[in-house]
Amino acid sequence: MRISVALVIASSMLIASCSTAAITPSATVTTLSPDAERLFRISSETTPEHDGTHVRLRGYLDNLYGETAARVQLLAQSLDTSRNVVDQTIEWVPGTVSSFGRVYDEIPGMRRASQYRVTVWAFDRGRGPSS
Repeated sequence: MRISVALVIASSMLIASCSTAAITPSATVTTLSPDAERLFRISSETTPEHDGTHVRLRGYLDNLYGETAARVQLLAQSLDTSRNVVDQTIEWVPGTVSSFGRVYDEIPGMRRASQYRVTVWAFDRGRGPSS
């Protein structure tokens, strides 16, 4: 009985020590993958939405790395003149991005702002359709 109680306590402590607060994007936290800036190039332009208060970011994501990227998530942020985040969203890139490949992406419904930032929030390496 003592062994099972000790085992339950040890297991609970292990689980508690492994859990961390979720990381959320902010003005200073723009990626979960520090090497993403080196592995990808993002180009985007804004197009007004019909409601007049939002824009759609349209552009391309280039994979500069010799390995397929899957489950790519883009973080789009609307910034005011002081570079404070006034709106943000994370969008999935459909499918995979082949090695040295390029995909088109659109991020709708961003609040109109003085500037925008798009970064690769997260991705998986080397997980294409044949992996």
